[in-house]
Amino acid sequence: MEATHGDRVDRTVESLVREGFRSVILVEGTSDRSALSTLAERRDRNLRSEGVAILPIGGATNAGHFLRSLTPRGFQIAGLCDVGEERSFRKGLEGAGIGSNLTREGMESLGFFVCIQDLEDELIRALGTEHVERVIDDLGDGESFRRFRAQPTQRMRTPEEQLRRFMGTRSGRKARYGNALVDAMDLGSVPRPLEMVLGQV
Repeated sequence: MEATHGDRVDRTVESLVREGFRSVILVEGTSDRSALSTLAERRDRNLRSEGVAILPIGGATNAGHFLRSLTPRGFQIAGLCDVGEERSFRKGLEGAGIGSNLTREGMESLGFFVCIQDLEDELIRALGTEHVERVIDDLGDGESFRRFRAQPTQRMRTPEEQLRRFMGTRSGRKARYGNALVDAMDLGSVPRPLEMVLGQV
């Protein structure tokens, strides 16, 4: 019989138990994991030895499945999401019996933080567009970005919007830049949601 989505979630959580993890940061995708893993390394933290897993859940609509599976097993749980997915995370928390009638402040008190607008926007604002463009050049994507920015549909967008869209134009690019932008960042300028969620575990 084919495994259901709930079965796959339960197997993932059971794997975390077997491997000795005690804390989990739920994130939407691999770019969030890449950024947080890099930030932890720069803070001289070894999350694996601390028993902390950063778990991409494949989209915010899966938050409830993971929360309902993780909660009974005694994990310390935190989370990071985009503002557009805040409602899904809030519903997931309430559906798992973690809080009720939650506001954003209520979510934060539970260890769940919201990026405005998303991870890439947070990183771009923290670094500034000129610094981000230098990172793009350093990664060998400068010419590709300049061609992208010259497209008629991009010319009316702000530099910040162009950068965000460029990072989402190719599979794996968001994760690559999640790593590179955090690595290039002054640790005094880390976006609040990233700093706060990492500090929960």
